[in-house]
Amino acid sequence: MRGLAAFLARGRQAHQDLMGESLRLYRQGPDVFDRDTGTTVPGPQTTLYGPGAGRVKPVAQATGTEEQAGEREVLLRDYEVALPWSAELPPGVRVLAGDRVEVLASQDPRMPGLILWVTAAQYSGTATAWRISAEDRS
Repeated sequence: MRGLAAFLARGRQAHQDLMGESLRLYRQGPDVFDRDTGTTVPGPQTTLYGPGAGRVKPVAQATGTEEQAGEREVLLRDYEVALPWSAELPPGVRVLAGDRVEVLASQDPRMPGLILWVTAAQYSGTATAWRISAEDRS
């Protein structure tokens, strides 16, 4: 391996070494109304990646925006989620806005259980990691 390929391989390994979180990327199915109980229950989840290595970091210049959701205020905070460049999705599946990233484990004890909503995914053959833009809607 020479030139660009060798350079990218070293960069991808270095970036993967920084991935200290265990993540799961999933798609939430539509809610389902249960006629027996009269309640709405969350639809099935389809795991797209994970559990596996990843890195979650806040976007430096983002300050968060306050939005109205129903009758409560929600503060949206932007994050960048990095997955190994070699991470594979099920055949024929692409990451969509609205998919979710769940932090399963982290060196930061406040992060496990955090759910981030995907807003965009970036693709590049010369990237060192697969980057996904997401937001915390808490």
